[in-house]
Amino acid sequence: MGFAWLASAQLDAQTSTQSPSISADESVRARADALLSQMTVAEKIGQMSQQFDLGNSTDLQERVRSGAIGSLLFVTDPKIINAYQHTAVEQSRLHIPLIFGFDVIHGFHTIFPVPIGMAASWDPSLVQAAQATAALEARAVGIDWAFAPMVDIARDPRWGRIIEGAGEDPYLGSAIARAQVRGFQGDYIGAPDHVLATVKHFAGYGAAEGGRDYDASYISEAQLRNVYFPPFRAAVEAGVGSVMSAYMDLNDVPATGNRWLLTDVLRNEWKFNGFVVSDADAVKNLEVHGFASSASDAAVRAVQAGVNMEMSLGPTAFYTNLPDAVKENRVTETELDNAVRPILEMKIRLGLFEHPYVDESRAATILASEDHRVQARIAAEHSAVLLRNEGILPLDSKHPPKKIAVIGPLADSKADTLGSWTFAENLEETVTPLEGLKKRLGSISEIKYAPGVQIERRFPSPFEMFSHTAKVKAWTDQESAYEFDHAIQLARDSDVAILFLGESALMSGEAASTSTIALPGKQEELLEAVVGTGKPVILVLLNGRPLNITWASTHIPAILEAWFPGTRGGAAIADLLFGSANPGGRLPFTWPRDVGQVPIYYAHNLTHAPLDQGKRYWNEESTPLYPFGYGLSYSKFTYTNLQLDKAEIKEGEPIGISVDVQNTSETAGDDVVQLYIHQQSGRSSRPVRELKGFSRITLLPHEKKTVHFALDKNDLMYWSSEERAWVQDDSVFDVWAGTDSTAAALHGNFTVTR
Repeated sequence: MGFAWLASAQLDAQTSTQSPSISADESVRARADALLSQMTVAEKIGQMSQQFDLGNSTDLQERVRSGAIGSLLFVTDPKIINAYQHTAVEQSRLHIPLIFGFDVIHGFHTIFPVPIGMAASWDPSLVQAAQATAALEARAVGIDWAFAPMVDIARDPRWGRIIEGAGEDPYLGSAIARAQVRGFQGDYIGAPDHVLATVKHFAGYGAAEGGRDYDASYISEAQLRNVYFPPFRAAVEAGVGSVMSAYMDLNDVPATGNRWLLTDVLRNEWKFNGFVVSDADAVKNLEVHGFASSASDAAVRAVQAGVNMEMSLGPTAFYTNLPDAVKENRVTETELDNAVRPILEMKIRLGLFEHPYVDESRAATILASEDHRVQARIAAEHSAVLLRNEGILPLDSKHPPKKIAVIGPLADSKADTLGSWTFAENLEETVTPLEGLKKRLGSISEIKYAPGVQIERRFPSPFEMFSHTAKVKAWTDQESAYEFDHAIQLARDSDVAILFLGESALMSGEAASTSTIALPGKQEELLEAVVGTGKPVILVLLNGRPLNITWASTHIPAILEAWFPGTRGGAAIADLLFGSANPGGRLPFTWPRDVGQVPIYYAHNLTHAPLDQGKRYWNEESTPLYPFGYGLSYSKFTYTNLQLDKAEIKEGEPIGISVDVQNTSETAGDDVVQLYIHQQSGRSSRPVRELKGFSRITLLPHEKKTVHFALDKNDLMYWSSEERAWVQDDSVFDVWAGTDSTAAALHGNFTVTR
């Protein structure tokens, strides 16, 4: 253990005179303060500096030794992690361990469906378990800290990072945020086999103008507090240990230099006691924004706004500029101590002083776990959303089609089965859809494959150095014509054609915004040509955002949204198509007909001529192609007996609501029971519908269950622009229970009075 025990013992000795009744929080703070009292200004600033390991290990080792770095990221080799940690713990003056961070977004070695897909499960317990597995795998190699969850509300599918969040709704987003924090961190920070979580990007990043990544967001305070803040607050209340600041301007003040966000709201209102880390180079970019006058000014303003640690590709602006800023009293030592203390407290809570090293022999066993792969397959099954089914699905598993044409550029691409934000996976063990179908059917069916068309393989600059996606040689015109015709001929010769279309992995994610949601390349042409053969067609989508499938929605009998389904995605898709798994996912966003409808979301306010809401364009319906919360099943469900336990409540009182749900089919399946409300009048106009409860339930054939919900004052309050405060109005509230945001069959209401 080297000198780590000595550093810990010194701290324990200095706090041993405290009362035996001292709380854990007080003890941690005392240990951090004792260490702070021994630190030089340079060592404090070093703790505030995080740097990528880009291979210059000699230079980094020296900087670690001198105390110039408090954290490293993108190191995944246990031997290298232990080597750096040895330098920090055994050779630096105060023996302060490093904290190692990594983008553990939807799995580490075992890759789960992308986050928007996991949100489509509407199953927080599933999400929590998946992130617990990701934490276990990451911790096994020495990673202490995950840069997830991303909880940005996104209502513009052009924005590439919609793939990383939970969609458009603050209630669903908050539930998924809590689940991810608990999955990563366990019951407490420092729980064995768990890691520190980072909720990001605070705040409003998902509202970037035009869906253009990094562009400014202009959001009213009412929208911030009612829509964009709730998932962040839920994560803070769940105990998240770190928060990442966002890149963009928020109402003309960059988020990384925004004191109102990072101090007034996050710390003073919400009582967050962890630390804030900037997004990569976001501190330096305060100068690029035209906000800071220099790199030194950027460093000072970020610290004073509330940033504790700066993430940077190279030496940080903090380490380069803050020493002089402290000498010149532009940053006080008290401000410096307040910035460093939460970092030290989290290192103490994680147990890094007592256990700084990772057991190198353990990693291989944990990463090889077949149980994790099974968990990933189940997650992919639960995340899939059946968008359309005119009786073709499920395919007969006892008497499957004799000849199956598998068509599309995503059918046999391992990287595109995983999706973006994967850096430590074993690509070879990934099961593609084609492989999943072949393994399931064996020699029972003749499966022939043709890609038909190519999709551009994008390499957005932030990830080019990390991406495992292989660059593919572009086809010549002659090859393109041959492959297209070959795919059509396979369809003609088949009993059924299964098309796998969508986006390539890096078309969604950071720096992957788009001006169109059309199927990329010539996929639409391929789709229509295959349908033109007259053979039964099933469309399976692999993607991270809604795409324009308006033509397909009326011409193809079955459409399955599979997202980028992860390590065992191909096996899950095969099970879904043949009925071994029953689709139960629901959309976490409103699916537009065309990009011209964007932004479109269900929780809009009523406006002039409310009876004509569906005709806001003269040339097209303004209703979505598929509503928020929508999804089909191989089972059939009916809803009856909506009950409210009171017709009238006083402000602040709770109300109970129940509904009976029955599976009226012969097939067991999952339904997601959704509860929506609408406040009829008040100090502000309120959305036409707001999700206020949901429950994913499993029902056997003909089984009936009563699902209970409880609304409390927090569910009925909102931030009023007029009052600039949280308010609850005397009003009548409509209540609906059903399968999506358009549910109308079961309707009741109650009244709130003073």
